[in-house]
Amino acid sequence: MAEAPVPLSEDEIMAALEAAPGWRREGDEITRAFGIRYHGGVAMIVHVADVERLISHHADIDLRWGKVRFAITTHDAGHRLTAADFDLARRIDAIAQAHGAEPLDG
Repeated sequence: MAEAPVPLSEDEIMAALEAAPGWRREGDEITRAFGIRYHGGVAMIVHVADVERLISHHADIDLRWGKVRFAITTHDAGHRLTAADFDLARRIDAIAQAHGAEPLDG
């Protein structure tokens, strides 16, 4: 059986956020939204889901007309932030860029 993921300390979370521009902390999640046409958003979500399946880590995803929002936390760590969350955030950023999604950081 795999060991439970280790939650990051507050200092580690702050450092990880500095290295993940555009991602915001909302409680025990990190979030980011991207502007993209609806069908492009669907394609982007499928791409993210394929990567999530490979790394066994998943974001909560909210698709709206013209917008996709991701929220990431580690459920297996008691809904706390871990290194896996920031790894997934970097992967989502790369996928979003590949799909031409525009960050909505404001």
